[in-house]
Amino acid sequence: MLPNFFKNYRFERNAESSLVAYKTAKIVSANSYENLVGHGYQKNIIVYRCVNLIAKAISSVHLVMQRIGEKREILELLYQHKVLDLMDRPNPQQHKSAFVEAAISYLLISGNCYIMVLKDGNGVPKELHLLRPDRVCVIPGENSIPKGYEYKVKDKIKIFDVDQESGDSDVLHIKLFNPLDDWYGLSPIEVAMSSIVQHNAISAQNTSFLHNGGRPSGALMHKANLDGKQRNSLRSDLKNLYEGGRNAGKILLLEGDFEWKEMGLSPKDLDFISGKELSAKEIAISFGVPGILIGSMNAATFSNYKEARNNFWEETVIPLMSLFIGEMSNWITSKFHIEHKLWYDIDSIQSLSKRRESEWRKINEASFLTDDEKRSEFGYAPLENNQATGLD
Repeated sequence: MLPNFFKNYRFERNAESSLVAYKTAKIVSANSYENLVGHGYQKNIIVYRCVNLIAKAISSVHLVMQRIGEKREILELLYQHKVLDLMDRPNPQQHKSAFVEAAISYLLISGNCYIMVLKDGNGVPKELHLLRPDRVCVIPGENSIPKGYEYKVKDKIKIFDVDQESGDSDVLHIKLFNPLDDWYGLSPIEVAMSSIVQHNAISAQNTSFLHNGGRPSGALMHKANLDGKQRNSLRSDLKNLYEGGRNAGKILLLEGDFEWKEMGLSPKDLDFISGKELSAKEIAISFGVPGILIGSMNAATFSNYKEARNNFWEETVIPLMSLFIGEMSNWITSKFHIEHKLWYDIDSIQSLSKRRESEWRKINEASFLTDDEKRSEFGYAPLENNQATGLD
């Protein structure tokens, strides 16, 4: 939840803009976000699973500060720092894991993530808050730098300006690559929308099929003509006695010149499992999640779950985490006016332990590297007085 920071600002009930494209983008952005959430995240179990799997994975990784040298080399890893304190408790309502999980979820659902900083009286960051993507609109500027960000809740509007030279702002906009939009990112849900619609339709079809007793529809034929009252009475009796899952398997008792004629396909022909599996696989592909991690029993790409999880971390989690933490680092360290770099602690990722052990062994056995060069590769400061010590 956001604090009531609106009370510190002056509001413009009807904000005016001379840019028609900007006004149009506000409407399109809000509508698109509602569709992405409504048809994707809220109603599709595969999308929900993929988003949460990635977001929780990234939020579980520990953060560190890197002290950078003149040649951009890593001199030291710092586990205590004021930036880490801020990230550990970004605001009174959220701790680090909840904050990062929500930020990554916004990024995956909408393709955009907006983070706002609150400062104390000395201009030092004291809180970080997430802005809901459908409430934020980018005000286009020149030279690919936004003029500002408009944040609107009901009739209250706040404009966050962007420095046109440095690009600095109290709002950080992290976005996924979009080849057709200069200002907004492209959500994986948009890419997979056709598969999502198909998956939702198959689920609805199967649900309807079960509600009808697990049987295809048919026709009850009578040789004589029935009047309207008789037909309505017959329909009501059939519905009460034979429709629905509770009545599945009941024997249909026909009197007189009635005949039941099957109108649909057999239950075997109406099996949509294979189609649903294909849609689920396509959705998972758009997010970069191996099928076996979302419960797909037909995922034969990986020999086992462990291999799939390692691939998931290396191909999906780490690249997205590098984007998110890299953007955060450039933005937040500039607020503190420091040269350090915010990064993630790769040693805290259990799924990559084997890869780390291999790298340690390879670097330690490299005879052409000095001890200090080896230590620098892993973020350790040089040894005092060039003391020679192995990495074993």
